[in-house]
Amino acid sequence: MQKINTLGALKASAYQSKSIKEELRGNLIEKLQKKETVFEGILGFDDTVLPDIERAILSRHNVLLLGLRGQAKTRIARLLTHLLDEYIPVVAGSELNDDPLQPLSRYAKDLIAEKGDDTPITWMHRSERYVEKLATPDVSVADLIGDVDPIKAATLKLPYSDERVIHFGLIPRAHRCIFVINELPDLQARIQVSLFNILQEGDIQIRGFKLRLPLDIQFLFTANPEDYTNRGSIITPLKDRIESQVLTHYPKTIELARTITAQEARIAEHQQKNIHVADILKDLLEEVSFTARNSEFIDEKSGVSARLTISGYENLLSTAERRMLINKEKKTNVRVTDFWGVIPAITGKVELVYEGEQEGPYVVAMNLLGTATKKKFLEFFPHPDRLKKGEERDPYGAIRMWFANGNVVDLLNDSTDKDYKKQLEQVAGLERLVNSIDVPKGEKHLYMELVLHGLSEFNVVNKDVMESKLSFGDMLSDMLGDLE
Repeated sequence: MQKINTLGALKASAYQSKSIKEELRGNLIEKLQKKETVFEGILGFDDTVLPDIERAILSRHNVLLLGLRGQAKTRIARLLTHLLDEYIPVVAGSELNDDPLQPLSRYAKDLIAEKGDDTPITWMHRSERYVEKLATPDVSVADLIGDVDPIKAATLKLPYSDERVIHFGLIPRAHRCIFVINELPDLQARIQVSLFNILQEGDIQIRGFKLRLPLDIQFLFTANPEDYTNRGSIITPLKDRIESQVLTHYPKTIELARTITAQEARIAEHQQKNIHVADILKDLLEEVSFTARNSEFIDEKSGVSARLTISGYENLLSTAERRMLINKEKKTNVRVTDFWGVIPAITGKVELVYEGEQEGPYVVAMNLLGTATKKKFLEFFPHPDRLKKGEERDPYGAIRMWFANGNVVDLLNDSTDKDYKKQLEQVAGLERLVNSIDVPKGEKHLYMELVLHGLSEFNVVNKDVMESKLSFGDMLSDMLGDLE
């Protein structure tokens, strides 16, 4: 079909025009019947969000995706282009992507009237049929709809009421395309009003005169529920004209969140090859974001983006890589202490409430990490303050005694793997405790370190966080030292 370059040849080919909503609907039906993946790379929405979007497309609806930040709303919108036909014919030179068989603009109509079947046509790829606009307070009606161009009027010697003097905005230029407005509530109310007729009646008004333009557009809007109260709102008449509203959400399980992080994180090939990240640490990182979403210090309405763990995972590997380069080691394993390199990824991704602001972002991040560590610790080791029924011997007795004798463990951020292991192996009873559980091969010292971090969260041992190291010591002696 792409070899056809005139209107006459297009008519002879039996090509039939169809609206973009029919196009999306037809291609979706075909994919569903063939059981093909419709939204590649979107995880966790198979039983919730995606079926709602598919139903909206089958109903030929415009869609509002409503959800907190970092819930793949924009990515879903961009994937809709895969449901478009690969190529569509366009009148050559048309700024409104005119269908040769159903011309819309004055330019296309005049050209077809002049040249008839010899009217030149071009073919537009589906990748060119996606228009995205971030709603900001400075967006004007002229940006979206258009305005009269006085220079064009003077050059062509035409009155302002003539369609040919109009400089069309983004929406008319998105004719036969998918048009996305991100963060719709940030659009001023008077600008939202300008969308009424386009969504419902298919006409626009520019500078006092009405122009009938039955635009063929698939609209998709995204919004954050927080915006409804903090920065603006979607006015009721506009919401009424958007036929389907689909709610998005965060991953519901640690396993799913891990899969998303692994898919989205940008990890260099040499990092993947030379740095080992234990599954327990991948789970710990995801647990931080789950903990943050339930934290009293963090604004629940703002949400905690999936970007927290994605950025955090990248930082985690980079922290281990930096240590490896400093020590001139060829390979290394990620440690719990490497999570201090994740702190910048946490502090920049959370919105604190008043109580959180009082604590400070760094302290809140440390609390999140501590809470997540405590939970992960209890999945493998008994609660230090709750001996099991019939258990007379304290599983941590030897460790407590070793620290009570004044011994200290210093875990430097940039210590070599050899020094790291040496520090952990000197703690009496620590290795025996870890050997009592099933530990993946090569991860014994990681679990030994986890025990120290877990015990510090239960105040069995004291942990001092310094700029370049973590120091574990006896809780009582450290308290007495502070008093002195």
